[in-house]
Amino acid sequence: MGLEEAGDLVLHIILSKIGPENTARVACVSKRLKVSASEDSLWSIFCSLDLNISTPLDPHGDPSPSFKMAYQSWRESFIMYPRHLVKRVSHCWDNLKLWLSLNFPEAEATLRKGATEEDLEEFESALKVKLPLPTRLLYRFVDGQEPPLSSSSSSSGLDGSLGLIGGYSVYSHDVNVYLLPLKEVIRETNETMSDLGVSNGSNFIAVAASATASLKMFFLDCSDGQLYTRTSTRQMLPCVPEINGDQQQDGMLRWLEEHGRRLQSGVIKVREEDNIKSISLFPEVPPLCSVAVTNGVQVRASSVFIPEVSNLRAQPPAYWYAYSIRMSLMPEGCFLNGRHHSSCQLYWRHWIIRADDEVIDKVNGEAVIGKYPLLQAEEEEFVYESCSNFPTTSGSIEGSFTFIPGSLKDPKGSQFEVKVEEFPLKLPDYIF
Repeated sequence: MGLEEAGDLVLHIILSKIGPENTARVACVSKRLKVSASEDSLWSIFCSLDLNISTPLDPHGDPSPSFKMAYQSWRESFIMYPRHLVKRVSHCWDNLKLWLSLNFPEAEATLRKGATEEDLEEFESALKVKLPLPTRLLYRFVDGQEPPLSSSSSSSGLDGSLGLIGGYSVYSHDVNVYLLPLKEVIRETNETMSDLGVSNGSNFIAVAASATASLKMFFLDCSDGQLYTRTSTRQMLPCVPEINGDQQQDGMLRWLEEHGRRLQSGVIKVREEDNIKSISLFPEVPPLCSVAVTNGVQVRASSVFIPEVSNLRAQPPAYWYAYSIRMSLMPEGCFLNGRHHSSCQLYWRHWIIRADDEVIDKVNGEAVIGKYPLLQAEEEEFVYESCSNFPTTSGSIEGSFTFIPGSLKDPKGSQFEVKVEEFPLKLPDYIF
């Protein structure tokens, strides 16, 4: 039996299996096959499989009259790129946009429409570089983020917190990293490369930067596609694991894919403080975040590597980490000696600090960052950040807090120890 004799359902299944190119060829055989090959339900399958889109949208996100026309628009727009790479980049951005739409729509609103091929050619001419194909595609889909307003032009104070990559805050050191649009890449690259003492003929371009004055930046080496960030002594550190024999030049794409995985899996989340939301890079789940509950008091702890203040050329080197401690009282309160208490207050801290499994310091003292947090049942976590430097790439911190049931002014019993489970401070494979 030939295709002409096949029933509509059978023909639909066959065409969906042979792919869009062969379907287009079949459409030339007869009027009936042309009608079957033009069914929009068929092209919706091709759009889903090849382009990872479930609604008829053109490459700029605008509505298209049909799935078939949407597919044609995509193919014409990206015909110069390998199809598997187009699908991979599309999937990366779709995952990021979906997460943002559900968890951080304010940041999603800062994503710019994709750049055109003409935009990219002008960009390459301006900086005298040739972008790796995966990076070109990333900008074809999304031309970075709208840069935040300066503090002098913004009364809300919110603009600097909407970075796609996110950040952390330790004392007065605030970081929130944005993905730069092409026009800002040109400006930042020209300014930064001269500051670094790199010649104009360099293949490095600045692709992401903190909106604050922390000097945290990320650089793409256009010659091999690897992504870097710099230390306080201007040393470049790779941000993506190197793969032996890798010729894909997809460092920036792998960086964003990994970031998307961490967001989707809940490893990192949006944090709100003083009514300002931002993506916090402090891990929220084990094994990168330790969790311990003692007598009803829960303590969570995790760390983030801070490359921009690290000095790896010093002897010994100084690997700096920020760490976040989150403590809360469980809904049932704390339970001591057969009695429940609805509150307790921190009085003392004790830390054991290790580098390469060897104890290098012990810390004992009152309070945490000068505060004595009072924990009450069913209230939000008390969160504080601090930092420490290590002479090695791998370290850890563990310890305990001493709490008083009730409060320091009105104690309801004897003091008790609350465990802080060991948490790692380690140079990561992916640096954000």
